[in-house]
Amino acid sequence: MQSINKSLASWGICFAITAGIVGSLGFSSPARAEDPKPVASSGKVKKGVPTETLAKSRKSAIAYLRTTQSDDGRWSDYPGPAITGIVTTSLLKSGVEPSDPMIVKALAYLQTALQSDGGIYTKENKVSNYETSVALLAFAAANRDGKYDKLIAGARDYLKKLQWDESEGLSKDDYKYGGAGYGRSERPDLSNTAFLLDALKAAGVDEDDETMKKVVVFISRCQNLESEHNTTEFASKINDGGFYYTPAGGGNSQAGADDNGGLRSYASMTYAGLKSMIYAGVGPDDPRVKAAFKWLQKHYSLKENPGMGQKGLFYYYHTFAKALSAAKVDLMIDAAGTSHDWRKELAEHLVGIQRENGSWINTEAGWLEGDPNLVTAYGLLALHYCDTPK
Repeated sequence: MQSINKSLASWGICFAITAGIVGSLGFSSPARAEDPKPVASSGKVKKGVPTETLAKSRKSAIAYLRTTQSDDGRWSDYPGPAITGIVTTSLLKSGVEPSDPMIVKALAYLQTALQSDGGIYTKENKVSNYETSVALLAFAAANRDGKYDKLIAGARDYLKKLQWDESEGLSKDDYKYGGAGYGRSERPDLSNTAFLLDALKAAGVDEDDETMKKVVVFISRCQNLESEHNTTEFASKINDGGFYYTPAGGGNSQAGADDNGGLRSYASMTYAGLKSMIYAGVGPDDPRVKAAFKWLQKHYSLKENPGMGQKGLFYYYHTFAKALSAAKVDLMIDAAGTSHDWRKELAEHLVGIQRENGSWINTEAGWLEGDPNLVTAYGLLALHYCDTPK
């Protein structure tokens, strides 16, 4: 057990998250006759899906996106760099080279949104944090031999200025402190803060940076967990360890509220919260991380975005995969004691629902998931994390 704890301490979670290991993390094990034993992530454990299956699915999705790109390099009728940035990143993460004409056109389109302040956004959309974050991720994925170093540095510095902190006259007691919204004038929320954090990490910002430390303050207040890190009026009302959208501006959860005013947890934000905690340097022994894992064990699903049903389903798949990959979890044991090779299950599920033309679509069109370009990008990004770890 000592060696397991040492591995966990560095986020080298090379054992399954099982009831046995969860106990060592401080989780309470689900009630059942016999707890499963820890399963080591070794060559004896079959994980992931055949490489050729993933390659075929990716090839089909990439071929689809080649047919839907506009002449000016963008995808979707949605204006600005947001969807195009996500699609471009998904293609680069799926093995398409920056020199590919499709990517060259996409990056050229994104650069048309480059502003003098370093941000990459369209002024009329008023979502400069979101747009700059996803565009930065695309340029970071395409960066070869320092080609985009200057652009990335400028976008990084711009994003740091968007964080709600002392520069807006806020103290750490303010619920907005440390977070980021769609843009400067928007209240912060966990989703946009997670995008900002992803972008800063891609730009080389490490966990010791003050920006990261401030982010943790906000993220902690998005969790249904009463602690020294979260003394908001929402913290104790549900207190299940999951995450919701924002405590700012009176508080909001896309999953709704309980009669007592508690903001309900839901899975896409809980995975986003967990991933953000990891990126910002919060360790696996921290009670916030333990509580998040416990909630996720209880609500493991690929049929829905738990708490939201089908809404935001492909955003959920991407965030689910990216968070578990960041946590170095190979096998996930749910609250009933069932072991899940999540990479294999997710990949097989995505391949099974991929359309004949190579795209994916969500029948619940909310949050722009009626756009097959965006949804196909989310599908590719999720598959990126389904490769069997080496």
